[in-house]
Amino acid sequence: MAVATYTFNVPSIVCNGCAKAITDEILTHESAAKVNVDVTAKTVNVETEASEESIKQMIVSVGHTVD
Repeated sequence: MAVATYTFNVPSIVCNGCAKAITDEILTHESAAKVNVDVTAKTVNVETEASEESIKQMIVSVGHTVD
């Protein structure tokens, strides 16, 4: 499967704790993923073989909203 990079706007990110929760959740399911959360910009960049929808569901599963 090909590696793709996705950027999600996550307006509910307010702190580094939010960033850690999102990062930990994604890495639990996709250990090879590269995750970068920008708290100031409220974005999550993910380089992964997983589908965009599955990553979005992981973000939502830890209580965040994705625009």
